[in-house]
Amino acid sequence: MPRSIPQNAAVYGIDLGKNVFHVVGLDGAGAIVQRIKFRRDTLLSFFERADSTIIGMEACPGSQWLARKLSALGHQVRIVAAQFVKPYVKSQKNDTIDAEAIAEAVTRPTMRFTQPRTVEQVDLQARHRIRDQLVASRTALINQMRAFCLEYGIVFPQGAGLFRRDLPAALADQENDLTPAMRRILAELSDDLARLDQRITDLTREIEQIAARDELARRLLTIPGIGPLAATALVAAIGDGRQFRRARDLEQIRLIRGHIRRPRNSSGIPQG
Repeated sequence: MPRSIPQNAAVYGIDLGKNVFHVVGLDGAGAIVQRIKFRRDTLLSFFERADSTIIGMEACPGSQWLARKLSALGHQVRIVAAQFVKPYVKSQKNDTIDAEAIAEAVTRPTMRFTQPRTVEQVDLQARHRIRDQLVASRTALINQMRAFCLEYGIVFPQGAGLFRRDLPAALADQENDLTPAMRRILAELSDDLARLDQRITDLTREIEQIAARDELARRLLTIPGIGPLAATALVAAIGDGRQFRRARDLEQIRLIRGHIRRPRNSSGIPQG
């Protein structure tokens, strides 16, 4: 019988790659019934022929796309974090052993899974990640410009807003020690800073508009301390949250750290 014919496994584990995917099928008793590898263009055709079953994979770039494709074929897809698969890896690690470990891990009754995301969630999370990257780039740029100015005895007050306010005056002051070359460098960097500010503003406005339209985000906005950024970050990361049995299972809260404002009492002191 050709190896590319599905063997009616109870569960399949897939070790994801860029072009090659290793697949291991286990029966109901956990015994291996099939080992096979596919290229990207043949993987889906294999599972089109397979009976509906459980398919497990590690959370990584590409897992969300494949999960949506396999779910559309009628399979039950379970995505598990890589650290939860590691205890099931036996002997020397390779792609086939990893696929077997994934298949075993996703059958455990106490295992925690990552909910497959919709394309809307993926798009929203991409906006957040790009915005975070831009904010980090802006902070690094301001710190670099501050350091350049210190080399010429020019000190700015703390705070990005104060730096933006005082930089034009420093560039225009012909009495300070800035050289013509450094004035030109700082002026060009100031233009870069303005472009970063505009991109961050545009993304923030876009995220806020999504928060205003999305039902789950609007409900989250009613929670004290939750603004549009935190609400949409939660929606992008966990959807409706039904994959969590209790609130303490929500480990993804670290993904929105920095967006949540702790409620304050009448004296301005953070609560909780």
